[in-house]
Amino acid sequence: MRNKLSLFFIAVLSIIVLAACGSDDDNQGATEDTQDEGNSEKIQAVTSFTIIEDMVKEIGGDLVDVYNLVPTGTDPHEYEPLPDDTKAATDADVLFYNGLNLEGGDEGWFAKMMDAVNQDWEVAYQLAENVEPMYITSEDGKEEEINPHAFLDPVVGIEMAEKARDALIEIDPDNEATYEENAEEYLEKLIDLDEQYKTRIDEIPEENRVLITSERAYQYLADRYGLEEGYIWAIDTEENGSPEQIKELLAFLEETPAPVLFVETNVDTRPMETISKESGIEIFGEIFSDEIGEPGEEGDTYVKYLQFNIDVIHDGLKEE
Repeated sequence: MRNKLSLFFIAVLSIIVLAACGSDDDNQGATEDTQDEGNSEKIQAVTSFTIIEDMVKEIGGDLVDVYNLVPTGTDPHEYEPLPDDTKAATDADVLFYNGLNLEGGDEGWFAKMMDAVNQDWEVAYQLAENVEPMYITSEDGKEEEINPHAFLDPVVGIEMAEKARDALIEIDPDNEATYEENAEEYLEKLIDLDEQYKTRIDEIPEENRVLITSERAYQYLADRYGLEEGYIWAIDTEENGSPEQIKELLAFLEETPAPVLFVETNVDTRPMETISKESGIEIFGEIFSDEIGEPGEEGDTYVKYLQFNIDVIHDGLKEE
């Protein structure tokens, strides 16, 4: 009987020891899994507005979570960050902004937000940093106000995408190959669009190469591809479409006839409707300026935004 009891206790003890070993193995496996999950955490990126948001998503792919600040339908020049914005900026591994005064420059909302959350400027990348700025001439003839809308030019888009790629590699060098591969595919599309802009604008008769818009947002594009620009107001202000601005554009159209007019997707159409009525020139259609389209709508990526613009501009200005 004693022998049987001894054997029983030995068997029970063996089971307990084996269970303990299994538990240790499970715990070790769980710890390794947790560590693996920790190592595979995505880069947390914050972008200032929708065009850069789309660009970083395309190049970052599955490796990057992107939180965008200024949504479609909101002015990126003057923005007031929300509590969720400041939290995202505080926690960000990397931040991307346009520069060229789009976010208000050194005293603008983006700079103030960065300082307010004590974020490190070393991880904030200005994507238009190497773009030669163009200026909006003031009334006294001095070049004072930087035009921030360089991204309407596909060549500038290429430069910005390259800058975003390099920033992600700097922040996350372990995934350099993926960022390079994603960027190469993306850049091919932008290079194709640059070629389209050249070819299709060259198809427009020289006398028709006049781009009339509400705001002077297309200065870089017009300069790159040989369009003459006309506009109602130079930059978004409280005075958009004043009687004096209307008068000035009508005088311009007397000297430089345009086949059609265009109006941006994000502006009040009434001033351009007045121009159309007074000049007898039709509004051909809408084009994009400060933002991409809403998800699922026309121009809802940067590539589609650029494609949409050249399609409409070409079709409007070409010889009938």
